[in-house]
Amino acid sequence: MDGEGGIKNELIEGRNAVLEALRAGRAIDKLYLAKGETDRTLGHIASKAREAGVVVVECDRRKLDFMSRTHAHQGVIAAAAVRAYCELEDILAAADEAGEAPFVIVCDEISDPQNLGAIIRSAECAGAHGLVIPKRRSAGLTAVVDKASAGAAEHARIARVPNIPAAIRTLKDRGLWIYGTAAGGSSPLWETDFTGPLALVIGSEGDGMGRLVSECCDFIVSLPMRGRVGSLNASAAAAITMYEVLRQRSGRAR
Repeated sequence: MDGEGGIKNELIEGRNAVLEALRAGRAIDKLYLAKGETDRTLGHIASKAREAGVVVVECDRRKLDFMSRTHAHQGVIAAAAVRAYCELEDILAAADEAGEAPFVIVCDEISDPQNLGAIIRSAECAGAHGLVIPKRRSAGLTAVVDKASAGAAEHARIARVPNIPAAIRTLKDRGLWIYGTAAGGSSPLWETDFTGPLALVIGSEGDGMGRLVSECCDFIVSLPMRGRVGSLNASAAAAITMYEVLRQRSGRAR
């Protein structure tokens, strides 16, 4: 499956190949199955994938034919992630090991792989301990995302969770303050204290944060806007906010 810039996501095609990849514990971003198939082997593959926490997508055979490079997909194609995802606890443990207040980036349905890659790159450069993305309605750790991150995806800790509001509640239970980003937020960026343990939530490109996610936030941060356009690209807003966090944590806040 070609990505932007000629990048090909690594695809695993065919029943035996996909099943062996699952048995080996290979990091799979998504599993694509031919819609309407009642074959027992495909059912077994889908079951194994779901047990491993892989998102299973049923799609028309024509889509599988279009994705396939071997033209022998046998009704199943797995898109391999460029690296394994971690657990939410791994991110918090990394902050603890570093003796630092946790700094976590939560991406609420960032579907554009270029945006997700740019956010991962900024997060890694700004010293975030890790990122959280949802399993569904989000770009994953594909080759396109890896390229857009300039290789940062190879180093960043990225947890993939079934439910973002539940993950945020876990972070709150661990003592993190939750900062959402939205136009018209009540907490101006330059006046917001980011020195404590925190999670920064970046909303989707089109709709911003979902209602349930927004309600989980302790603060809604707004960026100053002087021009005629009312908002920034999600990855640009994320980068600006992350570097304000870094500035304050570096002891240079005035």
